[in-house]
Formats: sequence, structure tokens, C-alpha cells
Amino acid sequence: MEAESEQTESEQTESGTTIADWSELTHECLINILSRLTLEDRWRGTMLLSKSWFRAFKEPSLHSIFNLDPHFKSPPELTRWWTPEFERRIDSMLQSVVHWSDGFLTEIRVPHCSDRSIALVAERCPNLEVLSIRSCPHVTDASISRIALMCPKLRELDISYCYEISHESLTLIGRNCPNLKVLKRNLMNWLDPSQHTGIVPDEYLNACPQDGESEAAAIANSMPHLEWLEIRFSKLSAKGLNLICEGCPNLEFLDLSGCANLTGRDIANTTSNLVHLKDIKKPNFYIPRSVFHTERYGHWSLYDERFQTDVFRI
Repeated sequence: MEAESEQTESEQTESGTTIADWSELTHECLINILSRLTLEDRWRGTMLLSKSWFRAFKEPSLHSIFNLDPHFKSPPELTRWWTPEFERRIDSMLQSVVHWSDGFLTEIRVPHCSDRSIALVAERCPNLEVLSIRSCPHVTDASISRIALMCPKLRELDISYCYEISHESLTLIGRNCPNLKVLKRNLMNWLDPSQHTGIVPDEYLNACPQDGESEAAAIANSMPHLEWLEIRFSKLSAKGLNLICEGCPNLEFLDLSGCANLTGRDIANTTSNLVHLKDIKKPNFYIPRSVFHTERYGHWSLYDERFQTDVFRI
């Protein structure tokens, strides 16, 4: 029959309700629909509905921001996040987004990636302004140096828990990215690593950077416009903190949580000239005597000044 042979753009249910064939929507309409979906909804099936949906999914304007952080903050940390297989999956996703963005990508928040994808970001994302790549054991100075040279618009950088990135990269970033306002360079809790034990590989936990002074000097000497700085569990001393406070006079927020080599007096003295400082997070925990030999800091009476007696926080 003629009714059976004709192909229409809609179907009818038994009750007569018309159901639109969404694959026949215009390209502009599909882009508008996709722009209203969350990142998760876009990736979970919409691109596979038809070729027209996939073409719309690859529209560069839809890929100016790639943020996976919310998916890593809610659940507890998982062992598989630290496996090579998981890292390859994250790299593959990021590389795809970089290709689709066609230079539009301005914000990346992706943990557990590697040099493979970050090198591509440096090459293809000249307009990048935000780069957050926490917990990336295989992101090194090699790719971050390329970011410094090829992404001069960078204004926010989070390289927390990335232990293969050194003070040399910090210097390059500071010198080549004059708009940098936010730096997050937090370390894992090396005083009490039990919360990471069994999840983060032991060899990585033991690789915690020791050069707090060098990193402090790099920040102080190359990032004069910083307004937000997080260096939780850094091993810098009062000398390093003083360098930062002198070199970064515009600081408004400073997080020193877990910085065990600093006393309350050190912090008060070095930050006294930061006229724009609005919020400072000081070390606020109790360290059991078993953690350190007493001769490391001298008499235990010093701890009355160094730390408030409280449960450990991160």
C-alpha cells in the first residue's frame, strides 16, 4: 500500500500521537539541543543516535570547556583511576575534544591524563585559559614546558599531586603566561599517607617532591600577579614563604594547610605586608610524636606554637 511505502519524518502511535524523527532536525537545531545538555548526557549516547547527531556533536563551539572534575570529587578515590588503562581512556577523551574544538578550547579540568594528551593540548589550544590536571603521575616537565610556550593566555593552573612537574616548569609558566592569577600546587598528605594507601601506588606516594624552597623561589620570581595560591603540604620553610610574599604582593587567598615546616609566627611575620590578603588557611592539625624524631624540630614545646591541637584535616 502507498501508506506503507512512504517514508515520512514522523511516526504515529496507535493512539495517533505524532513522534518526531529527531535525526531529521537541522544542524543548527541539533547544536542548540546539545548545548543544553550536560557533558555526561552528551557523551552517553546522543552522539550515536545518527550521523547528523554525531556531526552536530563535533561542533567546535560545544567544546570550549571540558570539565571532568565533578565526576572525580563525589565518589571516594578508586584504585583503577591510577591504572595505565584508565589513563589511556582519559587521554583518548581529551585528545578527541581537542581535535573537535578546533582551537576553541579555553578550559580543561581533567585529572589522570598524561603527556600524550597534554602535548596535543599545547599544540592545538592557543586560547587555553584554565588547565587543571590534578593527580597525573605521567604529566612531566616535557609537556608543561610546551604549555608554557604555546598557551600564553593561561590564567589558572592546577598541577596538584603531579609529582613529575618541577620548579623549572613553574618558572617557565610564570615567565610566559603573564595573565596567571591562580596557581594550585598541592601535595598529598605526606605526614599521614594512610588515606591514600592501597589506592595510590606506593612508589608514587614515596615520590613526594622535596624541593619546597625551589618551588617557592620559582613562584616568587616569575609570578608577580598571582592572586590565589594553594600549596598544601609543601615542604617550604619560612624563607620560602617570605620569598613568595615579597614576590606576589597581590595575593588574596593563600592555602598553607599541612605545611609542617612553618610556625604561626613565621606565617604572621611573612604575610603582614600582603595588603590584599582576604583569606589564609594555616596548618591546623596535630602530629603524633611517632611521626618525627624530636631532634628534627628541637624541643616538643615548639609544637604548641606550630600547630593547633585538632584532628588531622586535608
